[in-house]
Amino acid sequence: MARAGLTTERLTRAAAELADEVGFDNVTVAALARRFGVKEASLYSHIKNARDLKTRVALLTLAELADEVAAAIAGRAGKDALVAFASAYRDYAKRHPGRYAAGRMRLDPETAAKSAAGRHSEMTRAILRGYDLSEPDQTDAVRMLGSVFHGYVSLETAGGFSHTPRDVEASWIRTLDALDTALKNWPPA
Repeated sequence: MARAGLTTERLTRAAAELADEVGFDNVTVAALARRFGVKEASLYSHIKNARDLKTRVALLTLAELADEVAAAIAGRAGKDALVAFASAYRDYAKRHPGRYAAGRMRLDPETAAKSAAGRHSEMTRAILRGYDLSEPDQTDAVRMLGSVFHGYVSLETAGGFSHTPRDVEASWIRTLDALDTALKNWPPA
């Protein structure tokens, strides 16, 4: 019998909060059980195992981030949309470091296809239409943007920019300026 008050959604949200507090790699069924003051066995009527729990956190992250990015880019185009998209992504990663890490989890193809990952790709491609990029350049640009956003956020949150007096925000703005310029002047094949 399921313990009163425990639901899959409640466990997933608690695991996401735990990820932000202690890191995604440290989210375990045992740690979640301790958080609720129950035995691990009590959770298995709601989740299959640790992998299932982490997958649920990853799916929650993808959905939350897609919602935030969609709200940020609504009604924007070109550089304004690019900056709004990138800033929503960065802000989410800084507010939710554990969830952000969860969003990088490799999902099996079937799970990924049912997730909000497709929304991320669609929104990125919508921004790129403002730069008049078509295939295969669009795919290359999607990969470039993802790499730059993820790389910047990962280095920033790990303290990788603390060795220089240059303001991190100023560098972020210049990075987005450079991306805008690159997209406007995409090299021909």
